[in-house]
Amino acid sequence: MTQPRPPGERRLQRLAEPERAVAAGTRALVVGPYLRAVAGAADTARNPRPTEARLDEAVGLARAIDLQVAGSTIVPLSAVRPATFLGKGKVDELAGRIRADEIGLAVLDCALSPVQQRNLEKAWGAKVIDRTGLILEIFGRRARTREGALQVELAHLDYQKSRLVRSWTHLERQRGGFGFLGGPGETQIEADRRLIQERMTRIQRDLQGVAQTRALHRASRRRVPYPIVALVGYTNAGKSTLFNRMTAADVFAENLLFATLDPTARAIKLPHGETTILSDTVGFISDLPTMLVAAFRATLEDVIEADVLLHVRDISHGETEAEAADVRQVLRDLGIDSDREGRLIEVWNKADLVDEGERARLATIAGRLPPERRVVLVSAVTGEGLDELLKAIERRVAQGRKSFAITVDAADGRSLNWLHEETEILDRRTSDGNTVVVVARIAPEKEPRLLKRFPGARKLS
Repeated sequence: MTQPRPPGERRLQRLAEPERAVAAGTRALVVGPYLRAVAGAADTARNPRPTEARLDEAVGLARAIDLQVAGSTIVPLSAVRPATFLGKGKVDELAGRIRADEIGLAVLDCALSPVQQRNLEKAWGAKVIDRTGLILEIFGRRARTREGALQVELAHLDYQKSRLVRSWTHLERQRGGFGFLGGPGETQIEADRRLIQERMTRIQRDLQGVAQTRALHRASRRRVPYPIVALVGYTNAGKSTLFNRMTAADVFAENLLFATLDPTARAIKLPHGETTILSDTVGFISDLPTMLVAAFRATLEDVIEADVLLHVRDISHGETEAEAADVRQVLRDLGIDSDREGRLIEVWNKADLVDEGERARLATIAGRLPPERRVVLVSAVTGEGLDELLKAIERRVAQGRKSFAITVDAADGRSLNWLHEETEILDRRTSDGNTVVVVARIAPEKEPRLLKRFPGARKLS
């Protein structure tokens, strides 16, 4: 039987409702308040995309949680107003539109302070959420594992803690003290913040246990060891579809932003028989809230430790270059310099969506890149380019590996099986009826085992 939640837990659930109770079908207005491209405007320096593209992405985020987007609008700003983010005239103009269109939720594609959020809700008579709140809502719906749910809840509580003053009308009431302690007692807002902090502490403790378990799994993989290949990329670039195509798995893959939150790993075989672990990860996005980057750092440890990174790009998207720049920035935030480490392969996905003229242009661009930055054009939907991608992965995995020629008795099935299991077989020939010459490539950490088993092995490279 499910145990009832303690009163504090039930109260925390109610505290989350103002941000999470965004019902499917709610009529929403998406507002893009973007600073004009003027000297000194940090917003435009940080996000150089055209404002129309930024607004389209915000609309996509809203639709990812089944909101009924009744309209969207760009609001150019010369400066941010401390009280309402927008200017007074624009606040009044949008108030009329919200009432006329019976809007129940306004989504602002920016980061609002609690005061700005509260003032806009009062002015518009509708619920208001900002970009962070919207992404948190999406993450809350997509997380399927216990780890993912805990990470989202931790980030959401951190976000909610500063917004209690907006969420509740009774928070200034005081609860009675305990007599001898003196003083007026604990205000309701202080009690709610204490409950949130206690819950956050418990979640952090639980996540430490999860992180330790994941570390043990990684350590066991290193003992095998198999190379790790991690998929990274902008959200909705097609990573999960590519993962399913390469592994014959059935990971949730839809045309949605943040369709994947929980990491998934499967074994795949490279052309010469090497086994590798392919890992699917959460998609990146511009202006990803810092609290989410911190919350999902444990999930992204697979990316940090991967031997090869596949940077999957939606090459059919008009803002693919800007999206790629955002991904590289997140990788840098994780301590990975994708331009210098030499373990990244760019995968230009969705080739089935570009015409022949665009293909020719892409081929020209790809041909001018240096060998270490060569790209692979693929379609995860049709399977085009997958063979070339596997070969490219194999080449990256093989960097720094040595090849050996090993002579084995044709009747020694155990030794031949060991070579097939532990090495990449590059060539195999029968020299006479009794011996087999195998050319094998092997990981550095496995070399001592090979040389101990086959003392006569001859190094080729």
